[in-house]
Amino acid sequence: MPTPSFISAPERAISRFFDQRDPVRATVAIALVFFLLGLCRLGIPSKMMFDEIHYIPAARRLIDLTRRLNPEHPLLGKELIAIGIRLFGDHAFGWRFPNLVLGTIGLFAATRALWWASGSRIVSLLFGFLLATDFIWFILSRIGMLDMAMCATMALGMWQWALSARGCWADRRGGRVHVILAGLFFGLSLGGKWNGAPLLVLPGVLFAWHRAAALDLLHWRRPRKIVVGNVLAGLRQWLFTTRAGPVRGVSLAEAALWLGVWPIAVYLATFAPAFFYKVQPMTLTGIFSWQRYMLKLQDSVVKPHRYMSRWWQWIFNLRPIWFLYGKTEGVQRGILMLGNPFSMLAALPALGWCGWKAWPWRKTGSEALPALLITFYVLSLIFWAINGKPVQFYYHYELAGSFLMAAFALMLGTWWDAGLRWPGRFAVLLTAMVFIGFYPIISAGPLPGKKSYVDYMWINSWR
Repeated sequence: MPTPSFISAPERAISRFFDQRDPVRATVAIALVFFLLGLCRLGIPSKMMFDEIHYIPAARRLIDLTRRLNPEHPLLGKELIAIGIRLFGDHAFGWRFPNLVLGTIGLFAATRALWWASGSRIVSLLFGFLLATDFIWFILSRIGMLDMAMCATMALGMWQWALSARGCWADRRGGRVHVILAGLFFGLSLGGKWNGAPLLVLPGVLFAWHRAAALDLLHWRRPRKIVVGNVLAGLRQWLFTTRAGPVRGVSLAEAALWLGVWPIAVYLATFAPAFFYKVQPMTLTGIFSWQRYMLKLQDSVVKPHRYMSRWWQWIFNLRPIWFLYGKTEGVQRGILMLGNPFSMLAALPALGWCGWKAWPWRKTGSEALPALLITFYVLSLIFWAINGKPVQFYYHYELAGSFLMAAFALMLGTWWDAGLRWPGRFAVLLTAMVFIGFYPIISAGPLPGKKSYVDYMWINSWR
């Protein structure tokens, strides 16, 4: 019996919508669903929760331009919260809506970055879904903190960097604008928080590496006798030639400007409102001493916190944070800052798979993506493993967790493209089931009673 037209027509329309090679439409759909889910109960609780008690008052000071508050962090995240307050009012929705917009844009940008880096629509769509449901990205998009300002602009920078690294720009001009935009967003990411600073060195380093490879200056397979004249000529060619990849028309010296100097200038520009404080206004010379003062304040927080944890605990999802738990707006509610109990652990073997696929580590193009993801993951964790900040929390895993989801998506998507589809389907199903099951307690949903948290405490360290 043929399928009725009123059923088959919508099915064909949906199929055409999602089956485009470039998954931009499906990516928009994922981001839109994420936004709508995040919008639900965004203003609950109506009072400040967790670290909002630091950043909301600081945003109010920026509106009044009275004097600096919360000086240990850059200003961009607080500036965006202040914009939300001015647009929507000084209440919970106004505090949090800017981060929901940032989280939605960042989710779209991160997914597009992996599309241009991998060339696989299923890899990018799996990543978009996994990132949207990893809990961390969702929760930090619904709270008035600074982390989403850092992560979303980092994702935008990665998107533009991935565009600038496309093979077409090695053969024709046009990639400069993407390099400039990448540097712009990397600088804004620093203006949100310093967490991503170790990662921002890599784009420039890789540009230098690929330029040397394009000019055949590495001589991996046919080493030559070192001659000073040849070395100087090669160095001059490496720094100033523009007729080679990865971006034709952009010399390495110019790339150092856009990926090195330009982000720092953008970062310093985010301090502009501080020049207009009524008390202790910023000065051109004082902006650099303030950076040292910020670093000193970062290391000065030594008082233990009941939810503090260490980087190795983040990897295994061992120590979450209760952003909220109690009777709020008339009923029992909670927000548990936890990683998705399935995807965050199931993704760990993907790091080993990426290491195996990356060998030898001299690959280029999309073949270098596994090595790149491992490098970004490690750099994101090293910031916390070796720095001197004694009090750390699970939400600091957000950047590393995002690259972990990308590695998981790359593994599952590669298998999918090779015809092995059941692991991807199984992972999506389980991830979705866990997200739906935990949705009430990651979105301040109403809970049956005071002890409802017990239903979500799978291990003792989550309590």
